[in-house]
Amino acid sequence: MPSDEAPSGEARYYITTPIYYVNDRPHIGHAYSTLACDVLARFMRLDGRRVFFLTGTDEHGQKVEKSAQSAGVDPQTFTDQVSENFRELASLMGFSNDDFIRTTERRHRESAQALWHALADAGEIYLGSYSGWYAVRDEAFYGEDELTRTEGGRMVAPSGAEAEWVEEPSYFFRLSAWQDRLLAFYEANPDFIGPDSRRNEVVSFVKGGLRDLSVSRTTFKWGIPVPDDPDHIMYVWLDALTNYITAVGYPQTDSEAFRTFWPADLHMVGKDILRFHAVYWPAFLMAAGIEPPRRVFAHGWLLNRGEKMSKSLGNVLRPSDLIEKYGLDPVRYYLLREVPFGADGYISHESMVHRINGDLSNDFGNLAQRFLSMIQKNCGAKVPQPGELSAEDMALLDAADALLPKLRQELGQQAFHRGLEAIWSVIGDANRYVDEQAPWALRKTDPDRMATVLYVLAETLRRLALLVQPVMPDAMSRMLDQLSVPADQRGFGDLDKTLTPGTELPKPEGVFPRYVEPEAAQ
Repeated sequence: MPSDEAPSGEARYYITTPIYYVNDRPHIGHAYSTLACDVLARFMRLDGRRVFFLTGTDEHGQKVEKSAQSAGVDPQTFTDQVSENFRELASLMGFSNDDFIRTTERRHRESAQALWHALADAGEIYLGSYSGWYAVRDEAFYGEDELTRTEGGRMVAPSGAEAEWVEEPSYFFRLSAWQDRLLAFYEANPDFIGPDSRRNEVVSFVKGGLRDLSVSRTTFKWGIPVPDDPDHIMYVWLDALTNYITAVGYPQTDSEAFRTFWPADLHMVGKDILRFHAVYWPAFLMAAGIEPPRRVFAHGWLLNRGEKMSKSLGNVLRPSDLIEKYGLDPVRYYLLREVPFGADGYISHESMVHRINGDLSNDFGNLAQRFLSMIQKNCGAKVPQPGELSAEDMALLDAADALLPKLRQELGQQAFHRGLEAIWSVIGDANRYVDEQAPWALRKTDPDRMATVLYVLAETLRRLALLVQPVMPDAMSRMLDQLSVPADQRGFGDLDKTLTPGTELPKPEGVFPRYVEPEAAQ
């Protein structure tokens, strides 16, 4: 299980998003995957790790070639345009990725062809011919037992994509030879696939028998040529998956980047592409003599009022629209708090407003505003001098202290919602503490005790704001500014520091305004 202890020495963390297929504009599902990785990357950096966070775009394949033809441009021009949309998404959402990879880059082509050579040299690839069902939308091969025949005679994959019969010469990867070795790998590495329900699905699939995998195509040309046989291009998934090692320097396995960051600590993927990452990818790597990644986590789908988002239904949510309406940090918080990560879940305007006005404005924002305003008016706008701490004071501070180990454990399992629930539990404790201690009444009866209560609240807020930074970096930066916490004292290693009595504090300003319906505001 992931450790809840602090990292030691030069601990590193390599996290990747899926690389996104460039046949359309990015939607909230793309933002959801990358947001989860961004929060983990920020958390690990604040916790003292050396982090490498990768995202990018998958730009080859028949689907891209067809999309480019429909747009009336060549594939490279098309991918140049659409890939830029995903770069803009990263900027819009405040993502902190260290690299953005494109599979049309020279470094990636060289890496993918080097992996092909390694597999071929190991005797894992052979030339044959493929006859079977292929879904262009999924860029995936399917057995007939996996497909459903419609009344009109079309063959449809589990994803809903139409499959077509393909016959062509093809190179094959000896996937069938890896069935027992994959099962042994899963057994020896029980945390390799998360969540557990997805792990069970993968194990069941592999136990059902593996067929050799077609890893080249000849019926279209938009892809990476197979080394020494340019009539074939590499299967798009063998090409795409290689990006994770390209970015850390493969095939230079003795490079500092590769030695430092491989194997990846976490591949974050949607549940629809888990098979490629949890079956094909570790088999490719082990066959090439490369260590597999440490973990693959497959999250669920966000459902718009209970329906899967799709262009045909007209219910696709764009990140830019949500941010314009609700604000960036509230959107980041909502997406990771509302739905248990790993499961499918509903999102809606009503639940978004509930989270903004309840969790953020009332619970967290109002907590800070109440006591910071009292400090401004009654303590000379300075951090108050505390007296002796009571059992109630220590209980609140101890609850805040207990959060970091809890967050290490929950985020190590990608349970973002549980981590945020733990934080909000302490926010609830702090609100109850305010009501019970009633510092407004102590102002007249016991001003020294009032100062202690306000100090305890300020110190609790400092610890909370430090820990919430990965999810809402801009809002927490403003909150820490209001506590005059120096910019170089905002890592998790600074949690054991304390506010210095007498430090001047700026006039408090609300960090989380309430959401008011536009028509109601007029």
